[in-house]
Amino acid sequence: MIPAPPAPRPPAALGWLLLAPAAFAALACLVVPSVHTAVMSTRSVRLLARRDEPVGLANYATVLGDEGFWRALAFSLLVTLVPLLVAVVVAPLLALALDRGGSVARRGGRVVLSLAVITFSPVAVVAAWTRGLRPDATGLATLVRGVAGEGAAVTFPLVVAAMTFGVVCALATLAFLPALRGGTVTPAMFAVAALVVLTLLAVGLQAFTFSSALSRGGSRGTRTLGAYMLFEGLAAGRLGPAAAAATLTGLLLGGLGIVAVLLVVLGGMRLHLSPRTTGNGQPLIGVLALIVVSAAGLVLAWPWITALFGAEETPPVTFGTYVRTWLPALAGALVSVAVAYAAALGIGGLRPLGRHSEWLLLPFAPWALAAAGPFSLATWTYVRDLGLMDTIIALVPPMLVSVPALVVLTLLCRGLAERARTGFLRGVVLPSLPMAGILAGGITLVNAQDGLWPLMVSQRPSSGPATMLLSQSLNSYRGATVDVGVTTPLPVMLLALAAVVAAQLLYLDRLAITMGRTA
Repeated sequence: MIPAPPAPRPPAALGWLLLAPAAFAALACLVVPSVHTAVMSTRSVRLLARRDEPVGLANYATVLGDEGFWRALAFSLLVTLVPLLVAVVVAPLLALALDRGGSVARRGGRVVLSLAVITFSPVAVVAAWTRGLRPDATGLATLVRGVAGEGAAVTFPLVVAAMTFGVVCALATLAFLPALRGGTVTPAMFAVAALVVLTLLAVGLQAFTFSSALSRGGSRGTRTLGAYMLFEGLAAGRLGPAAAAATLTGLLLGGLGIVAVLLVVLGGMRLHLSPRTTGNGQPLIGVLALIVVSAAGLVLAWPWITALFGAEETPPVTFGTYVRTWLPALAGALVSVAVAYAAALGIGGLRPLGRHSEWLLLPFAPWALAAAGPFSLATWTYVRDLGLMDTIIALVPPMLVSVPALVVLTLLCRGLAERARTGFLRGVVLPSLPMAGILAGGITLVNAQDGLWPLMVSQRPSSGPATMLLSQSLNSYRGATVDVGVTTPLPVMLLALAAVVAAQLLYLDRLAITMGRTA
């Protein structure tokens, strides 16, 4: 019997049409603010003064001559050191053990690791740990007492590593698992490891919440580049030097993003859905490894757990706070992922440039690992000039397209298109649609836990989301306390858990990463 020929695809010109919204979105919310930030860096812009004059590169000379800038850069890298070791040593070993443990161990591990991801809230974790500053505090949380002393350069990174162990290990392990299923294990594992390293370096450069909240405002010795930029701009009112610092940070992040996209494109990385497997493997190995890592995670998360279930009385949180937390986060995620998904279908599914289509990701690459921080000063001026401060509209994250989602979905659409035998709709669109939904849910959680953008656009805690309430209580010396569970309300967490378990067992467990160029 002669096999049926592959179903015809829509014309490649449709790929350009699907790519257009992402191109316009990137121009509006990435390129223009980045250029505006660079222009601000060449002027003597002050927060409370409308007059400004061109100063050339004087702001860069000021920043590069400031010991605080270099200290912030070094501290940003130092904070990522232990998480990097967790991500490239512990995570791949755990992924290998779960994979060798068979389908039951692997799927059970995915569910357990997902708990660490959906419950992670940087501000809430910091709020829990800062209870170790109390005179009657005992246990692991008392390590936080050393973050402001002479040993802060050592204690602070260790505390941050303890706070982030669970989420870093979980995300990295979930990233390595598909690399073990694609048939090109060694190159795929090395590629994933490189992407994990680049991502953690980028996160460290932009980190704000830990630096600001943990040290109650971010002392100069414990500021990351993200905190340095904000305090130079909004706290000190010197927008020119702050824009110069933001531009320099953006250049570093742009370089990391370009390297990441080149690694993906030149390595021929693609994602596809493998058949479901039911092999038993050696479940004892996977279960034991999961127990050891989970036990370590529980010990390090104990300050947050005890604060979450403690009997301390806290003032009630209004329904409006939850609306301001989750509605803008969801709206921003839906828009940014929808635009990215359309472009991914165009690039990876319809392939307007043939086998060179992945190079269309390169113009987006400088922002592949950048959050809103490096160009948030420029975006903040737009919000201020439009009179949107303290409104729910301003709380929507200023990212109309998610570049990380664009890259992931493009690789998936490419892998599906190469194997499609049932037409574009059934072979590419429908199989990739769940991944778009999963990414939208993940980005919603990330947006809801953001501690930077809401702080910039909300002048009053009553007009901000839950993260701002917690941040305000941390920086208050009046003893005000906010429930650490305010950023992770039980109904949302139960809904997220149900969705994540279903996604992990029914979809993500089939995901595989393959490396290698095709003819």
